[in-house]
Amino acid sequence: MANYTAADIKQLRERTGAGMLDVKKALDEAEGDTSKAVEILRIKGQKGVTKREGRTTSNGLVVAQAENGVGTLVEVLCETDFVAKAEPFRALADQVLAAAVEAKASDAESLLAASVDGKTVQELLDDANATIGEKIEVKRAARVEAPSVSAYLHKTSPDLPAQIGVLLGTDGGDEQVGRDVAMHIAAFNPNVLSRDDIDAETVANERRIAEETAKEEGKPEAALPKIVEGRVNGFFKENVLLDQPFAKDTKKSVGTVLEEAGATATQFARFRVGS
Repeated sequence: MANYTAADIKQLRERTGAGMLDVKKALDEAEGDTSKAVEILRIKGQKGVTKREGRTTSNGLVVAQAENGVGTLVEVLCETDFVAKAEPFRALADQVLAAAVEAKASDAESLLAASVDGKTVQELLDDANATIGEKIEVKRAARVEAPSVSAYLHKTSPDLPAQIGVLLGTDGGDEQVGRDVAMHIAAFNPNVLSRDDIDAETVANERRIAEETAKEEGKPEAALPKIVEGRVNGFFKENVLLDQPFAKDTKKSVGTVLEEAGATATQFARFRVGS
């Protein structure tokens, strides 16, 4: 039997993010040599990369950077929360973020083609896929440019890395209002920045549904215009950032809060792991 301890198994799992059974097998084959075991995990992992292509990646993390008027947000996915919490996966995500910043990547496709340490990000992911033994992928990337960009990362569970990430571009105001609105976006998940970002057909359809619903409810004909307008405004409050009641003061809209702070929101991006 190979000469290794439970501490060796734990150390190798933390180093590679691989499963316990795979680590044990690698240590057995390497006769307790941890460096050789890492090589074995990688070699065997490469053989299984294709087999893992159809697996579901519903765990992972988001990473972000914002400085000098530029923000970058990346979502990196894996299969299990064990790997999501492991240091190798977190370090990988930081590498991917650095590559995204360097390449000015604004989507996953351009990021995967970007270069890092002499290889593409896709090749970097394939190597990690092999070593860790799980499917790993970059699902989304976003880039926001504005006079000021705020980044906010939120943990939905204390033992997991950040699962929600937000970038908010603003013009005017101070750092605090940018952060407050970014936190609001994380919590309330608006779909668009302003009403102008919703096409006329969608608004017309919401108005039609509101009117037909009110009629089905037996509302008086004379009251229909006011009822329909109220329900359409409710649709805007649910989906439009500037129309939403502000998280820290629901008597005011986000648009009002920004205006009072002398700020204008120009763009935002929000990712939630797996959504």
